[in-house]
Amino acid sequence: MKKSITLLAAIALISCQKDNWETTVTSPNGKNAIHFNLTADGIPNYVVMHNNKTVIDTSSMAFDFKDQNPFKNGFEIVNTQMDAMDETWEMPWGEQREVRNHYNGLLVQLQERETPNRRLHIHFKAYDDGVAFRYEFPEQEGLESLTIMDEHTEFQLTGDHTAWWIPGDWDIYEHLYSTTKVSEIDALSKRNDPNLAATYIPENAVNTPVTMRTDDGLHLSFHEANLTNYSGMTLKVDSKNLILTSELVGSERQGHKAKVTLPFKTPWRTIQIADKATELIDSKLIVNLNEPNVLGHVSWFTPMKYNGIWWEMHIEKGTWDYGMEMDENGVWQDVGKAHGKHSATTENTKKYIDFAADNGLGGVLVEGWNTGWERWIGFEDREGVFDFVTPYPDYDIKTLATYAKEKGVELIMHHETSAATGTYEKQLDTAYSLMKDLGIHSVKTGYVGKIIPKGEYHHGQYMVNHYRKVLETAAKYEVAINAHEPIKATGLRRTYPNAISREGLRGQEFNAWATDGGNPPGHLPIVAFTRMLSGPIDFTPGAFDMALPTKPNNQINTTLAQQLALYVVIYSPIQMACDLPENYEGQPAMQFIRDVGVDWEQSKVLNGEVGDFVTIAREEYETGHWFVGAITDENARNITIDFDFLEDGKNYKALIYRDADDAHYRNNPEALIIENMEIKKGDSKNFPLKEGGGLAISLMKE
Repeated sequence: MKKSITLLAAIALISCQKDNWETTVTSPNGKNAIHFNLTADGIPNYVVMHNNKTVIDTSSMAFDFKDQNPFKNGFEIVNTQMDAMDETWEMPWGEQREVRNHYNGLLVQLQERETPNRRLHIHFKAYDDGVAFRYEFPEQEGLESLTIMDEHTEFQLTGDHTAWWIPGDWDIYEHLYSTTKVSEIDALSKRNDPNLAATYIPENAVNTPVTMRTDDGLHLSFHEANLTNYSGMTLKVDSKNLILTSELVGSERQGHKAKVTLPFKTPWRTIQIADKATELIDSKLIVNLNEPNVLGHVSWFTPMKYNGIWWEMHIEKGTWDYGMEMDENGVWQDVGKAHGKHSATTENTKKYIDFAADNGLGGVLVEGWNTGWERWIGFEDREGVFDFVTPYPDYDIKTLATYAKEKGVELIMHHETSAATGTYEKQLDTAYSLMKDLGIHSVKTGYVGKIIPKGEYHHGQYMVNHYRKVLETAAKYEVAINAHEPIKATGLRRTYPNAISREGLRGQEFNAWATDGGNPPGHLPIVAFTRMLSGPIDFTPGAFDMALPTKPNNQINTTLAQQLALYVVIYSPIQMACDLPENYEGQPAMQFIRDVGVDWEQSKVLNGEVGDFVTIAREEYETGHWFVGAITDENARNITIDFDFLEDGKNYKALIYRDADDAHYRNNPEALIIENMEIKKGDSKNFPLKEGGGLAISLMKE
């Protein structure tokens, strides 16, 4: 177990003299700066500089409240404080073991001139890899809470940047990314996607992270950190004036965006700033803006690779449901109508457990094990449908938990809620108690469909608090959460390291049934520089049968080499070998999945451009072995890898899995060449990536 450490921590608070307020804070390396200002009318605004050049021009800050005058103008500064931090903390699992948290900060304390009891603080932080700020509402006389109708945080862009974006959908992040100029963003054109179970796009806005590149090659990514008791933020797009403005996800049921008790701090509004695209992936701005670990050690969770009963349902080899009926008392009954296609049987699960044990996989996910799947989607009233402790008649969960343990494998629980939050919350303690009794330490949760209660959305304050309640309750039972249909990652894995992974993007399953033919080859080279900046992704890589024989209108639009590379490129402490066990049998490429790590000492982004290609190298924690993954879009290209990251004086036995010369994602995706060679520090090698292709290398230290 890795223990938290602090090598250097220094905090200094300096209160400035009245009428001589400090209103600028600069990053430790001097490259990034934030300037705060009040207009003559007392309107708060800020400017962001990078290398003495404006990257965010004068941008205002305001709030609208219910039953209160807005926070907009008439402010004066009553105090400012400078602060600084330089510490190193340790991840219990992650892309790297040690993370440096190094920033300079500025706290600006404001009050209204006419009503000095109305106060607002704004805390700015300048890091070498970006900037951040948040609003703080201190305790105020005669005011115990605030009902926020709107937050108006502006980001005034300095040009019509190239943007990689998904629409500001209040219910789902599972859209394909678009690449356009900011002035060409048209989120409303993404409405009514037939592939989405729930979607609501109220206006021309984008979800975050949204990444941009300026004409002179600077990269900016806008997001938020430490989303706590607040609504998720979308960014409304003024395509004419090139202004992004915060637009919080609302609640039709409650009629506001957020209700908070004072004192209160909003999430951080973040801008990652990078001269090169690769530096965006290197950035740890988002996790650094979260509070330290409150759980202590989480040695009960082990990063792992896993397989499971999941893909076979997506390709229609089997089903989630058994064939039961619900009686008039809401109890599921086996009335002799079992259709025989149910996948999550005791016999089938043992097959997956055996495969996992034989191939060094640590877990087996089982979906469709519990009663309720006959009415999980397509029904308005889904409360009371799922039972999270009662298995189907053909699934012996206790026997299987014991069988798995004897094989050195752990079952992974699955809780699909069908977005019926009340039912799940009532059963949380019972469900997690069962897991603890069975020695099961992780669960994949799901929220497919429109949220119940009606009028709430997946990304609003109600659901933000629901997801947090699930996370905190799970921790009490030593359970880790892999959330699907989640709220976006905002770095809370630092505070709650049982938040191990999540979906929150268009994942592998879309390749099996999406009406648009699946994910295009350019999808993941965008994801690496957008969604992945927020946190781990349960993408479920490892497909070996690209043609999908049971789905003649669909195929996986990558080569086999790229599927291997994804284990390194797309980070998660849990990585699925998603395909059917029989599709791995006798396949030499399976060796890479057996070998590749999931917990890392350090990571190096070697090269890449947003939407085109990316190459990442990661050193496995404790072993000293390195693994490299590279992926490309629909364009073939050659890449050069300099192995300067290897330990000096050591030899490494390399197994290279690369696209064959005639490989192509469309018509020859499984063509693969496996080569052996010795590699050492200082070597440089050229590798071809074919269309939709990739490269995976294991480097075993000798």
